[in-house]
Amino acid sequence: MRILVAITGASGALYAQRLLDNLDPAVHEIHVVQSRYAQQVIATELPAGLRLPAGATLHNLKSMNAPFASGSNPPDAMVVIPCTMGTLGRIAHGYSEDVLLRAADVVLKERKRLILVPRETPLSLVHVKNFELLLLAGAILLPANPGFYTGPQTVEQVVDTVVARVLDHLGVPNQLAPRWAEEG
Repeated sequence: MRILVAITGASGALYAQRLLDNLDPAVHEIHVVQSRYAQQVIATELPAGLRLPAGATLHNLKSMNAPFASGSNPPDAMVVIPCTMGTLGRIAHGYSEDVLLRAADVVLKERKRLILVPRETPLSLVHVKNFELLLLAGAILLPANPGFYTGPQTVEQVVDTVVARVLDHLGVPNQLAPRWAEEG
């Protein structure tokens, strides 16, 4: 499966890192694109920087030559993690000014899997209406709302409760968090 991981400037860079840590480049073709502000948030939240899996391809935000910028070559799935409300709104309204937004547009129009992981609270009516537009268009909205029934002991384990759900929706087997009613 060819997976595009898009990282925006919402707080929660660890969500993107843990997703990348749990995608196997020997099994999946992994592409990464970052918004301009994502790089600043990564520098603040991941002082050691973003670790890309060996073999993952990092694409320039302004390069419309990326293979997934065209409907003739869409990724199988795209995950925007974490996803700002600004990015979510631009995707909802088809505003495709860079390769991240264009790829999301391509994924929707080609009926591929688009998973958005918004990390924002509280939500305004504008946010909710954008959620509605995206759900109607076929996107999967998977807010960064961690679960606690697994008894996570570290921040990474809390993050992994969300990342496990993202991997589930990608169809990628994982053991990041115990399943409901399973022994931990």
